[in-house]
Amino acid sequence: MFIVLGLAAGDDASATVRGWCGQVGALARSMRFRFPASDVRCVVGFGADAWDRLFGLPRPAQLQPFEAIRAGDRHAPSTPGDILIHLRADRADLVFDLAARLVAALGAAVFPIDEVHGFNSFDARSILGFVDGTENPQGDAADAAAFIGAEDAAFAGGSYVLVQKYLHRMDAWKALSIAEQEQVFGRTKIDDVEMDDAVKPSNSHIALNVITDDAGEELKIVRANLPFGQPSRGEYGTYFIGYARDPAITLRMLSNMFVGDPPGNYDRLLDFSDAVTGTLFFVPSADLLEALAERAADADGHEAQAPGATASAAAAPAPRRADGSLAIGALESDPAALLPPSARA
Repeated sequence: MFIVLGLAAGDDASATVRGWCGQVGALARSMRFRFPASDVRCVVGFGADAWDRLFGLPRPAQLQPFEAIRAGDRHAPSTPGDILIHLRADRADLVFDLAARLVAALGAAVFPIDEVHGFNSFDARSILGFVDGTENPQGDAADAAAFIGAEDAAFAGGSYVLVQKYLHRMDAWKALSIAEQEQVFGRTKIDDVEMDDAVKPSNSHIALNVITDDAGEELKIVRANLPFGQPSRGEYGTYFIGYARDPAITLRMLSNMFVGDPPGNYDRLLDFSDAVTGTLFFVPSADLLEALAERAADADGHEAQAPGATASAAAAPAPRRADGSLAIGALESDPAALLPPSARA
C-alpha cells in the first residue's frame, strides 16, 4: 500500500506528526512480532516542505520538491505530498491493519492525497505483462544504490524515494503484437531476456533507463514497483517507487524517458502510459525517525532541540541489528526485499 498525505495547518498538527515519528517503529515491530512469517515492511518519508516545517535544520542535502518535466505532449507532473507511507507484507490484511493504525495515530494532523493498493502479479509482472524489476541491484550493490553514506553523514542510512503513478492505455497496448511490445520494452515478454544492444531500439524502455557515470559505471536505483487497478472503471496502472542514494540518478532516468536521450528520442512506453503524480521524499533511518520526535523547527526553519535531546542523537547513522536490518521504519539491509519474493535473487 502506498499512502501520500498532506500536513494540516497549525503548530498542533506539526507537533502531532513529530510525536507520531516516535510511534511508528513500535507499531510496526508489534505487527512483525505477532506475525513473524508475514514479512511486514514499513517505510516513512517526508517531502521537502514538510521537512522544513516539521524539523528545520539540518536537512537532507538533496531533498527538494520534484520539478515537473514536460516535453511535447509528454508530462511528468509534480504533485503535492508531505508524508509517504509505504507498507508491504505477504498478507493484505496486515498491511491494511497497520495502515489504519498509522493513519489513526495522525488523526486530524494530516489529510489524504493519494492511496494505492498494489498487488503481486504472477511472476513479478506489471499490468503490461512484462517482468518488472529484473535489473534491480541485489545485496551490497542494493545497499550502495539506496542508502546515503558518508557524503551526508547526518542522514546516513536514509534514502531518497521518488513516487509516480502511471495509468496505461490498455486498448492501444493490447493492439500491438507481442513482437511490437518487446520492441517497446527492449526485452522479451515470455522469458524476460534483454535484447542484444545491436537490435534493441534506442527508444526502448530499458535502453533509456540504463545510465552511466563519466567512468562508464552503471548507476542504479532500487525499484519496488507494483501494479494496481480498478477493472470496473477501466483503470490499470503501475505505481513506480524508486529508492536512491542520490535522487539525481532517478531524475536523470526520468529526463531520458520524457525528454529523450538525445532529446526527442523519448521512451516509447510513454505512448501508452501517462504519469499522473510525482513527488520526492526523504526516508530517514529507523533511529533517526524515532529521534525526530524530539525535534522542532523555529519560525526560521532552524532546528530547536527539545529538552534532553542532542544533535548527535538525531544525526547518528542507523546501526545494523543482529538480523542485518535497519529496523522497522526504514529500508531493510537488502532493499530488494521490498520486492515480491518472485523478483528476488
